[in-house]
Amino acid sequence: MLEAELRRRLPGAEVRILNKGVGGQSAYDMLLRMQSDVVDEKPGLVIWQTAINEAIRDIGEEKLAKILRKGIGEARAAGSDIILMDLPWLPREGRYPHYDDYRAVLRKTAQEQAVPLFPRYAMMKGWSSSRQFTQEELVGMDGLHLVDAGYRCLALRLADGIVSGIGNVRIEAAGSRGKPSN
Repeated sequence: MLEAELRRRLPGAEVRILNKGVGGQSAYDMLLRMQSDVVDEKPGLVIWQTAINEAIRDIGEEKLAKILRKGIGEARAAGSDIILMDLPWLPREGRYPHYDDYRAVLRKTAQEQAVPLFPRYAMMKGWSSSRQFTQEELVGMDGLHLVDAGYRCLALRLADGIVSGIGNVRIEAAGSRGKPSN
């Protein structure tokens, strides 16, 4: 969904989205795969969605912050920009007593590292509060994962942020070498 939306908004640009997420993995597991699954692909932008499993398992806030700093450093060292994704709003987040603490770790680490934090939590909560969507239209039966409508809206808002973040760019059509197409 994100790839299609970015291609629509950036005609002529080479846009390729790779989803390297593995369900149930911790931030540490992701960090171990960062080089082979992410850095070796030479992405221009990394969107790192993590920390929900840490919040659920309560692994320790400083441990998460350390992992995030190391992953951000690896992406930057490879020349990639990075965006951290805030935790999702969950209809029953109260069953995870440290959920807001882990959201705060994401926020603080993003701020300290001068990395954008995509405000997924606030958007989802707003969508639910406004009754634009029912809880079931945003979060699936497991109470943790988005459903199609939620992913579609998320892709649109991510595209908004990415496009506004890149500003005015010259896009070269494949094979044009130096002749801007836009």
